[in-house]
Amino acid sequence: MSINEQAVQAALKALIDPNTQKDFLSTKSARNIKVDGDKVSLDVVLPYPAKMVSGEIKAMVEDALKAAGAAEVNANVTWKIVAHSVQKGVKLVPGVKNIIAVASGKGGVGKSTTAVNLALGLAAEGASVGMLDADIYGPSQPTMLGIHGRPESPDGQNLEPMLGHGLQAMSIGFLIDVETPMVWRGPMVTQALEQLLNQTNWKDLDYLVVDLPPGTGDIQLTLAQRVPVTGAVIVTTPQDIALIDARKGLKMFEKVGVPILGVVENMSIHICSKCGTEERIFGEGGGDRMCKDYGVEFLGGLPLDIKIREDADTGKPSVVADPTSRVAEIYRQIARRVAVKVGDLAVDHSSKFPSIVIQNS
Repeated sequence: MSINEQAVQAALKALIDPNTQKDFLSTKSARNIKVDGDKVSLDVVLPYPAKMVSGEIKAMVEDALKAAGAAEVNANVTWKIVAHSVQKGVKLVPGVKNIIAVASGKGGVGKSTTAVNLALGLAAEGASVGMLDADIYGPSQPTMLGIHGRPESPDGQNLEPMLGHGLQAMSIGFLIDVETPMVWRGPMVTQALEQLLNQTNWKDLDYLVVDLPPGTGDIQLTLAQRVPVTGAVIVTTPQDIALIDARKGLKMFEKVGVPILGVVENMSIHICSKCGTEERIFGEGGGDRMCKDYGVEFLGGLPLDIKIREDADTGKPSVVADPTSRVAEIYRQIARRVAVKVGDLAVDHSSKFPSIVIQNS
């Protein structure tokens, strides 16, 4: 029994990646295909981190090729994260391939908790991830990541990122006393954001997650106009008041040409810990309706759960505090979906072009 390369390619063409909903051949994920009689070997290089699902994809590819006639198959599943296009005229940040902004129009919807668990979910899938706390007035990431102390600055200008649960992190909260209020006007705030972003020695990040303050003010506009944002995630609750503001945030990113990766709905449902009764305290289906109105993806809904709050407050967010829980699974699913959406965007080629220097000879 033997199999030829045409049969291998036909099988890979018919096989759909459950995460991208595309086949492995047209996406050029299947590479280095080698056929030797009835033995097949190939590399499957995914455009998104897939540590938690690589085993499933390996089995899926090998089973499909065995069904096509191969007696022995070895599929080596890996992933490669590349830099994707950003707003025109904005340069990429050194050491950072993709920047994901996490935004909400309104405060109190769980944006920071979503941002940190999204970052940790991407890291759990095998990506190199950073967290930039852009909420200058109310930095919460130092607490959520359980990081203490001050960042080092070997050259007196640039800062070394702090480390927490495998994430590289930077926040104004590392540089000030926890009790000190930031009594700054807009220009100082935006300058601080740009310095935190550009004067941190980020080390080969696949994704930098930026936790934005609520609203559509100075910081959001600076980020949208001067920071190379790959895409934005909007966080809301099902409540009409939160949705009104979330729609404003979504429209702001659309106006400045930043792709919307999707919407996360927090506090979708409350399940009573005593009796198990399910209650839609903040309404029902608001995030889903918003997605349909604007043609964007609903990335997932999270319950109103005291454990999510407790985990974040103690410096061990849900994805690392209880990685086998249903909540951690939802966050990882959202993270994988965000990574897939980023992978679908146009690739940035600016780093491939050589610098042209004109000299008088």
